[in-house]
Amino acid sequence: MKLYKTNTGIILNLGGLFYMLNQDWDLLINRNHLHDYLQKISHQAHPLSMDDAYKLLEDEIIAPVGQQEVWAAGVTYLRSRNARMEESQESGGASLYDRIYGAERPELFFKSLPHRVAGQKQDVYIRKDSTWNVPEPELTLFINSEGEIQAYTVGNDMSSRSIEGENALYLPQAKIYERSAALGPCLYIPKTPIDSSTIIRMVIKRDGRIIYEDSISIDRMKRQFTELSAYLYRECDFNYGCYLMTGTCLVPPDGFTLQEEDFIEITIDAIGTLLNRVRFNPSKKN
Repeated sequence: MKLYKTNTGIILNLGGLFYMLNQDWDLLINRNHLHDYLQKISHQAHPLSMDDAYKLLEDEIIAPVGQQEVWAAGVTYLRSRNARMEESQESGGASLYDRIYGAERPELFFKSLPHRVAGQKQDVYIRKDSTWNVPEPELTLFINSEGEIQAYTVGNDMSSRSIEGENALYLPQAKIYERSAALGPCLYIPKTPIDSSTIIRMVIKRDGRIIYEDSISIDRMKRQFTELSAYLYRECDFNYGCYLMTGTCLVPPDGFTLQEEDFIEITIDAIGTLLNRVRFNPSKKN
């Protein structure tokens, strides 16, 4: 089943049927056994026609986030380790990424407050002070306040590789800025954990042409989802739950950088496609 957040309300897609839920988003998703709860309340929910549901999802969909922070994991795939090592070779930081890939403790970092998160068909931003900007498609966990994984969504962890490559201590500036994170189009809530053969695909289009396309299965990830969530919750409380991006293995080739008006399509099996346009932050004139 899937949950969509819209400007009108919360839409539940259950078995191809649509329902409008009149509930608070944060209270609704932050519970144990979310799948079973949604199955139960669907019997009392207001049904929506296919036409009404599709119109709302086309015109009013927003990011599936309320008061949740967004965090991210790094260097969870071998290809990501290699890319980080390549970009930081000149600064002497390559060994940092090699060591973290094999370390017991994962790399976890804060990514975004909810008001900076882009949703479906919204713009993501690239930094004007970076010469090398890329998207990072990531399966993203929704973890409730008790540390239990309840749902999944598509995430885009936008990254300024030239800034992080210059010095690893610049990671916060490379990763945290307006619209540097995107989530959507929905929350996917399966009865059992997501299948390890799930495929992540990314397509980048420029002037209507595909300029990058690749895919990977999540079983190539070195870390377990429960391992990442356990480390995140060791010394942090999240009263409304938390989103955790789990790392990327789809890395555009060296020399590729995003430009304004590029379109990024990230598709994850069973969840759907997150679509975003690339822009500079219009509020920053210089």
